[in-house]
Amino acid sequence: MNYTLHQLHVFLTISQTQSITKAAEVLHLTQPAISIQLKNFQDQFEIPLTEVISRRVYLTDFGWEIARAAEKILNETHAINNRILAYKGLLHGKLRVSVVSTGKYVMPYFLSDFLRKHEGIELVMDVTNRQKVISSLANNEVDFALMSIIPHQLGVNYLELMPNKLYLVGRRPDHPAPPDTTPQLLEKLPLIYREAGSGTRSMMETFISERQLVVRKRLELTSNEAVKQALLAGLGYSIMPLIGIRNELLNNDLQIIPIEGLPLQTSWMLIWHKDKKLSPVAEAYVQSLEKHKEQIIEQDFGWCKLF
Repeated sequence: MNYTLHQLHVFLTISQTQSITKAAEVLHLTQPAISIQLKNFQDQFEIPLTEVISRRVYLTDFGWEIARAAEKILNETHAINNRILAYKGLLHGKLRVSVVSTGKYVMPYFLSDFLRKHEGIELVMDVTNRQKVISSLANNEVDFALMSIIPHQLGVNYLELMPNKLYLVGRRPDHPAPPDTTPQLLEKLPLIYREAGSGTRSMMETFISERQLVVRKRLELTSNEAVKQALLAGLGYSIMPLIGIRNELLNNDLQIIPIEGLPLQTSWMLIWHKDKKLSPVAEAYVQSLEKHKEQIIEQDFGWCKLF
């Protein structure tokens, strides 16, 4: 046996993608290069590792055993490299973060300085819906999640980062007059909702139901950005996080409409599974946030005090 770590990596990627073409894309290699590495790896075993059916690569039972062994070997290799770098005072490895869609206005600012100081860290950040974020946490696919509502169905640890305030927002020329600041105003306005499962929608619906309001839903949209564009087009009103409408407020394209009981407030939180064993990179990130988060808030989110 004289296989290399590169061959193990190629074979593991083939097992994960079940495709020579997709493995080539993932590894940024040509398809012939992947095929050659697979052949050279296979030549070291008397038992077939793969079979091709209808142009698709399938692993044999023995192939799956080798793939699992390859994954363990590569993980240990990465761990050794990371320990060496940590011993030298350097950080190296991946930081995996899943972020709810509105969190894209927040998370980059809490990452930039840390990544700038540690060039050996590779960031993998998925911006998606709340349900997928929770699934990623539950399945141990990420180190951290950024959310504004704790997923109580999971046992988690968290670090509070900054306030998340939600206001009633509409296009400036459409502000009704004379102004009505009671929650009953919502019954007179066409409302734009986020999709079911959204944390923003959950808070908006709770506010409405607690006051027994009968409202008119005009639209349901699947992202904060889509809601914002609908507001700019004058299609209605919505209860939105302040964090996503900075430019529109400063440019007077949108306005906050005062309503008794608003703003709603939660906190943006960095969350991780309570059973998660944090990597050296993840541990260092938490420590960095604990030390610098107030400075980041003042530097990058001081504008929030204007509203």
